[in-house]
Amino acid sequence: MYLRNSWYVAAISSEVVADLTALRILEENIVLYRTEAGEPVALEDSCPHRRLPLSKGRLLNDNIECGYHGLQFNPTGQCVAVPTQDRIPPSAIVRSYPLVDRWGLLWIWMGDDELADDSLIINIENYDNPDWKITTGDALTCGCNYQYLTDNLLDPSHVAWVHRTSFAAAGTENVPLEITQTDNGLVVHRWIYDNKPPPFYAPLVQFDGNCDRLQYYEAQYPSTAINKSIFFPAGKGGPDSQADELTYMMISYNFMTPVDADNTRYHWLQHRNTDPKNEEVTLTISSGAKAAFLEDRDVLEAVHRGIANEATRHLDLGLDAASLHFRRNLQKMIDQEK
Repeated sequence: MYLRNSWYVAAISSEVVADLTALRILEENIVLYRTEAGEPVALEDSCPHRRLPLSKGRLLNDNIECGYHGLQFNPTGQCVAVPTQDRIPPSAIVRSYPLVDRWGLLWIWMGDDELADDSLIINIENYDNPDWKITTGDALTCGCNYQYLTDNLLDPSHVAWVHRTSFAAAGTENVPLEITQTDNGLVVHRWIYDNKPPPFYAPLVQFDGNCDRLQYYEAQYPSTAINKSIFFPAGKGGPDSQADELTYMMISYNFMTPVDADNTRYHWLQHRNTDPKNEEVTLTISSGAKAAFLEDRDVLEAVHRGIANEATRHLDLGLDAASLHFRRNLQKMIDQEK
């Protein structure tokens, strides 16, 4: 069900401090904390003695002390103390997971440690560009399988019905979509010409009147999605257009971390090319995006329950072509990894 040799977002970086934080990722229990030097640590959340979660213990300097009999484990997962005896059993080890602090997020590698190449973590262009602004990140727990979220983020059509007061606008219900396969996923996109900007974007674009708009939905294996909304004044957009001072760009980075087969932790960042110092705009964008994602969550949790309990086989439509293709390719990768 999961591709393990991949980086997943474990948490927003600022959420993990010098306290024990229990998480469940890919059906594995993990405890996060920071050392006194501020380095993030991820360990198996299970003492090998009687399997009490280590997150129920306490931190002693940089080590976790089990709350049952006081065994201590250092940041590499090695047991360094067994208070009831002098000898430390060789099997007193817990798994330590590779962890990287980047883009304001903590990234965890769930597969073979020797394959944990941090250059595989997604690159965010213009992250340090002072003319751009990126949010500090937000998250939701969704009661559905992670693949329903990636399905949704490869489906520009749903905005016409799910997000009527935010992202929907003329053209989102009937303009044809183009699908392109990339080296690590799929892109679904379309240009919508000479229409009003959607309500969410209308106060944000840098020009008056109608717009030419690019809807760009990209999914990367196993569960990262990049959505771009790019706006030009009407008559200036299109596949060969060049951005200028009036071009408005909003990029949403979406990271789905499976908790288990029925639950997903969904993290996101919003990145824009205007108003880098306007905190009011940042708050408006953050709250508006979260409101839309809550609308998605309501639908997708109901979809998860509906399909799990269906009496007859659900059908697929043409608009599902990208998500079905993405799922097939991901399953091949999972099978090859096994």
